[in-house]
Amino acid sequence: MPDDHPIAIVESLVLVALGGFAGANARYAVGLVLPSLPATLAVNAVGSLALGFVLYERAYVGAFSEPARIALGTGFLSSLTTYSTFAVQTVGTFPAPVPALGNVLANYALGLAGILIGRSAARRVPGGAGG
Repeated sequence: MPDDHPIAIVESLVLVALGGFAGANARYAVGLVLPSLPATLAVNAVGSLALGFVLYERAYVGAFSEPARIALGTGFLSSLTTYSTFAVQTVGTFPAPVPALGNVLANYALGLAGILIGRSAARRVPGGAGG
């Protein structure tokens, strides 16, 4: 069945909704355990690492189905991570420039490092083109 078939589109929407529900609840749970800024930093770093793995896994291994990638990447991980909360929390540190700059640098550095680590992990999966 082609990806643009109405049933395939509905399936994708349901997968995004289910993944999004799980990701939003996971983010909320992390916020119950960690203070606000560290919670956002943690979910953004872990989410970047996981997204790096999911996206590069497709190129190197191809073991995940497209529906799994939709549920994990677009659904779960996009709801787990949060740019808007990161931006609001950064502005909330003003007028102190050091915490604001530190939060920005930490989120971007850990996010980019997470993508690179995820890509490296995907390359190491046995049986793939990168392994």
